[in-house]
Amino acid sequence: MKLSVIISTYNSPEWLEKVLWGYSVQTHTDFEVIIADDGSTIETRHCIDRMRQETGLPIKHVWQEDDGFRKCRILNLAVLQSESEYLVFTDGDCIPRNDFLEVHATEAKPGRYLSGGYHKLPMTTSKAITREDIISGRCFDLSWLKAHGLKSTYKNSKLTARGWKARLFNSVTPTRCRFKGSNGSVWKKDVLAVNGFDETMAYGGEDREFGVRLVNLGIKPKHVRYNAIVIHLDHARGYADPQIVEANKRHRIKVDKELIVRTDHGIEQHFPHHAAGVPN
Repeated sequence: MKLSVIISTYNSPEWLEKVLWGYSVQTHTDFEVIIADDGSTIETRHCIDRMRQETGLPIKHVWQEDDGFRKCRILNLAVLQSESEYLVFTDGDCIPRNDFLEVHATEAKPGRYLSGGYHKLPMTTSKAITREDIISGRCFDLSWLKAHGLKSTYKNSKLTARGWKARLFNSVTPTRCRFKGSNGSVWKKDVLAVNGFDETMAYGGEDREFGVRLVNLGIKPKHVRYNAIVIHLDHARGYADPQIVEANKRHRIKVDKELIVRTDHGIEQHFPHHAAGVPN
């Protein structure tokens, strides 16, 4: 099954390069990469052009001008550029383990979306990871990560659970199964049915609101927290506004309570002019 991998980014070419090296060694190879770029400067374009040559990955670059946090808009534009029936959403600071796409492709079923997670790294560990560490896969090895600054925690089980143990942990985790923009996948037809992401929402739970509308449509979520693995590189979140996060939460609760399926501020507004994004 061909996948479209939609990777959001904003002015983080150093991290994006590491992420793209992760996609260059996936065991599932039938996929395209679409970079959903929320207004990065020319350095990100240069990084993408170089990585397209160095990895051989089929990479599209969908860009919009920097006008504040508009991730939902650029994600909708990226969806319009996708050529596959199944979409994997992630971020430009999340390096995938080499079986990441294989898990999403294998677990994809009609009437379902997948909800993964990420394993957050400290800055020292994030900086230490090299191309060779990613290609070899050793940056997912717990002993290597601990030797490079990762502290011991029960959350490290995400990196060590395999096979039946990963399936067991997915089934018993107390974490609610919500859509996660850093590690989630869904059928394109279902994205279109809920009118994509709500472009009125800034940072803070905008992916969860999208997931609530999918559930209201009748799409059932499934955990892949312990088998679809990405490691999350550290960064500041200067765009986070507690008031906006709270407003987004109130909106999500309203959508949930009123069983709202479609947003009035979604992907359909771009149908007449698909070229609004600028793919390379």
